[in-house]
Amino acid sequence: MSKTIKIDPVTRIEGHARVLLDCDDNGKVEEAFFCVNELRGFERILVGMQAHTLPQVTARICGVCPTAHHLVAAKALDHAAGVEIPEAARLLREFMYMGHVIHSHALSLFVLAGPDLVFGLTGNAATQNIVGMVAAEPELAGKGLRLRSLGQKINETIGGRGIHPVTAVAGGISFDLSDGQFQRLKELTAEAVGLVKELSGPVKTLLLRLFDDNPQLLDSLNLPTWYLGTVTDDGLLSFYDGRLRVMDEKGTIKTEFASADYRKFLAERTVTNSYAKEVYIDYEGAEHLYRVSTLARLNVVDGIGTPLAQAEFEQFRAKFGRPCHNAVIQMYAKLVELIYACERADQLINNSALRGDNRVPVTFTGGRGVAHIEAPRGTLIHDYEIDEKGIVRAANMIVATQQNTAAINKSIKAGANALFQGGEDEKMLNGLEFVVRCYDPCLACSTHAIGKMALAVEFRENGRITKTIWRG
Repeated sequence: MSKTIKIDPVTRIEGHARVLLDCDDNGKVEEAFFCVNELRGFERILVGMQAHTLPQVTARICGVCPTAHHLVAAKALDHAAGVEIPEAARLLREFMYMGHVIHSHALSLFVLAGPDLVFGLTGNAATQNIVGMVAAEPELAGKGLRLRSLGQKINETIGGRGIHPVTAVAGGISFDLSDGQFQRLKELTAEAVGLVKELSGPVKTLLLRLFDDNPQLLDSLNLPTWYLGTVTDDGLLSFYDGRLRVMDEKGTIKTEFASADYRKFLAERTVTNSYAKEVYIDYEGAEHLYRVSTLARLNVVDGIGTPLAQAEFEQFRAKFGRPCHNAVIQMYAKLVELIYACERADQLINNSALRGDNRVPVTFTGGRGVAHIEAPRGTLIHDYEIDEKGIVRAANMIVATQQNTAAINKSIKAGANALFQGGEDEKMLNGLEFVVRCYDPCLACSTHAIGKMALAVEFRENGRITKTIWRG
């Protein structure tokens, strides 16, 4: 008889979600759904607000990736006002953002996915967490957490606050970088570069071991999709700015477009099983499933503009090809980007243009402001309609996880059919959650659940619960 398996909540992700699996009479998964339980609603909350407040207000959308929303809001206001910010302001904003990427990628690799790397997918749920990882690998965990802290301190030094930064404003940056702050940033950046050099080898070894120990995931999670990511004019990796490049499942670059033209290429769709909308690439009259995030970025770029990351990127591409379709490999892609973020921060602190004029006057006369940024989990777009009095009349946001939702569903289905062949044991449940964590979905808003997150899997036959497995 058919049954439904529910994993609620999915653990060690940022936010609260559940997984539903609809199975046929033979236990094969027919449909899989990644269900986001949170309602953001910020598109409606922003209507009626003064436009100049948006960088501070939108940072409250998420306590995990506030800097992405903070900076893309400021960029959208620049666009709405029709101003070009000073070079020093642009560099400071990007420097702040490199701190955020270092913090976020280190958090993902060492805290959320780290226990999977250290213990594999067969670990005891009671110890398969950061506390257990610290006990088992104290040096690796300590250095990884220190790197995360360095990124946050860079973000805080420029952003004014580590969480919900305040210094990016329409027209630039709201403060002058002091000698003390400059020296502090130089020290933090130098330590980050040193740490990432120490950590990259051990982390890569753990990643490749995890891939080798779980061939069923590598075999089953090759999901051909289109990809979207940001590139510089030279086709290099960029987080802060650039053009959006579209690649098809065969590796052909189909088009590039500016943020303001996203409506011509992206189609949003509401779904019945989640508060997160799905998004598809609309190209030449057809809609295509696509992905954003680390793997997408490394697929679409031609290279990386820092030496250590470029060398690792060349090994990555030689091993996995272009395009690489396997969701599990996103963990490795995150390591490549972590190296880049540390090196890019070092480039920025040594750029003489970092300290100069940092703001231009801004007046809103009515119109539309659109911008994007590469959030750690993928492309993030903010779109505002602002009237002549500087009041927001409409807002739209396309976040990374909603662009990946359709692909996550397909990956969960493939992973479940690979993992649930010998019964529903602990390894299989760990593996299914790991599939979700490969996408590093960020569902968090300004509030979070407090306390221990349990796991319940329900088995249903004809709508009746026949068995429940609890993980307390």
